Amino acid sequence: MKRFILFLLAIGVAATAFAQNDLPEYQFAVGTWEIIEGRVFQKDAATRLAKANVKVPQSGAMLYEFDVRYESGLEDGQGGFGVHIFADNAIKRPSWGVGKSWLLWLNYDKNPLKNSGIQAGLSGQVYRSVNNSTMELVQSVDLNRYVPLFTQEGSPNLVSFKIYANGDTGEIRVYDPTDSTGANYYYFTIDKKYLPLKGDWVVFRTNGVSLSFAPVEKVEEAKEEVEEE
Repeated sequence: MKRFILFLLAIGVAATAFAQNDLPEYQFAVGTWEIIEGRVFQKDAATRLAKANVKVPQSGAMLYEFDVRYESGLEDGQGGFGVHIFADNAIKRPSWGVGKSWLLWLNYDKNPLKNSGIQAGLSGQVYRSVNNSTMELVQSVDLNRYVPLFTQEGSPNLVSFKIYANGDTGEIRVYDPTDSTGANYYYFTIDKKYLPLKGDWVVFRTNGVSLSFAPVEKVEEAKEEVEEE
């Protein structure tokens, strides 16, 4: 299984520890991004379509790990962040979708649009990105039990994310950040007609919120990460 700790190492947070020539291509495409004391900040809470693109070949079983800390921006009752995986391309300008890809999105909205299929408060979505301007909501789940992890400004809480995605089987697991054992996770299967999933880009996104990110550990190949069930 391939293991990637997303774009944070790629942009040089750990450049003192790892050789520069091992770092993949990256782009701070939209938003105000800055590296401060080993964390990557998207500092402009007003930016609606902020994103950072990282060129990472993806196929088969993938594991993505990183931590997130809320900084500011939810005072108006709206904000979100997420990651596009298996993206076939990435552009530097603002866009609703990211080529052909799958977006795993964490959304906070006190008053979502009626009949949108999105729960009030904190929720998680899976979107299929058809192209740079079109996305389809595939699934939405209520995550209000996790609100305290994200809504305290300047909170010391570092919320760890672990996402397993298998491009061959379509299986996606998003692990419960409050369960250190890894026994509990949210499960979703992508329709077989879209398989296999392959892509060259991972794209981090924020919408109306300021967050900071950091890697869990070094990017590496891992032979034993998730047991197939």
